[in-house]
Amino acid sequence: MEFRRINGLPPYVFAEINALKIDARHRGIDVVDLGFGNPDIPSPDVAVEKLIEAARHPKNHRYSASKGIPKLRQAIVDLYLRKFSVELDPETEVVTTIGAKEGLSHLMWVLLSPGDTALVPSPSYPIHIYAPLFAGADVRHVRLGIVEPGETLSSHPPLPGTVPGSDPSAYLFFDHLVEAWESVWPKPRVLVISFPHNPTTTCVDLDWMARVVAFAKEHDLIVVHDFAYSDTSFDGYSPPSILQVPGAKDVAVELYTLTKSFSMAGWRVAFMVGNSQIVGALTKLKSYLDYGTFQPIQIAAIVAMNEASDYPKEVNDIYQSRRDSLCDGLNRIGWNITKPRGTMFVWAPIPPEYSEMGSLKFAKFLVSNAEVAVSPGVGFGPGGDGYVRFALIENEQRIAQGVRNIRKALTKLNPS
Repeated sequence: MEFRRINGLPPYVFAEINALKIDARHRGIDVVDLGFGNPDIPSPDVAVEKLIEAARHPKNHRYSASKGIPKLRQAIVDLYLRKFSVELDPETEVVTTIGAKEGLSHLMWVLLSPGDTALVPSPSYPIHIYAPLFAGADVRHVRLGIVEPGETLSSHPPLPGTVPGSDPSAYLFFDHLVEAWESVWPKPRVLVISFPHNPTTTCVDLDWMARVVAFAKEHDLIVVHDFAYSDTSFDGYSPPSILQVPGAKDVAVELYTLTKSFSMAGWRVAFMVGNSQIVGALTKLKSYLDYGTFQPIQIAAIVAMNEASDYPKEVNDIYQSRRDSLCDGLNRIGWNITKPRGTMFVWAPIPPEYSEMGSLKFAKFLVSNAEVAVSPGVGFGPGGDGYVRFALIENEQRIAQGVRNIRKALTKLNPS
């Protein structure tokens, strides 16, 4: 039997690692899970209490509004003004989505048709690759990765040191973006980006975003920025919203989610903001598809943004401590890792002596021999196979346990 849209999907390699993890746990093995990026930090108490209160009212059990109730859209408008000094119209420039993945996927339906092309970083979070494909469009992968020895940046020099700003790999990505545009026909209609970037943790500054906006205006390109890690940043770095760039609303929309910032992953509350025509198009499509998130969740999300505005910093401090524990531990055992400045992940090149294993085999080895689960880089598309991704979803003690296990496993594999 043929199933359209999904027949061409490759095997979900993350499921293989998850199956190994589950099997090991069924056998009583204590696997340290640093694989799936599922936040373990609790949601704000004030939001939980409001959810309980709102759920007790029968009127909130009815259908809600697919674009989000007015006070919820006003709450995100207030957040953007407070955090980014960006003004938004809650009626025309905001639509609530049932998580960022839903918003991005349905957005591709209104932006792309068969024969269109989307530009997507490679490697990338899988839905960024597959959402355009689900819409029937073609995807052109634009390499985003470390700057290799001898590789030059023709467009822009890297910023020195590790001061807040764009990573050298971001400038390299921009060069590749220009090359892709020049070589593709028909010309791409959509560019999907997400910074800080999952999985590579690449960070950019506002000047870099301004270059992208200028490029998009010059080439009649729509920019979709998935801002999932807007509040997850370290060492003085502050991720910019693309809408901070003057004139960005002419060509760009942005997805903001409560998943990581407020640790509300299972609540499925996100927003698409920006260009009014694009927001209007998604709003129209969603009016045919859903009735919005359960209204008590929307009400609790309002309280989270308005009354727990400091909570993202509390969450961020936890991730920074875990990042330091993991990176310092791996560096001590000889697995050289650069500390990321954003996201809840560490993107780790497979140590050279094990690189020929490939990321899937190496990830399986870590589950079976080190009792540590990680995500294989190959699952993030072309360009990811030389890496594994650690998710900072265990506490410092568990991370330390995982590092000790990895050290023992790698020593056994390569005693010299």
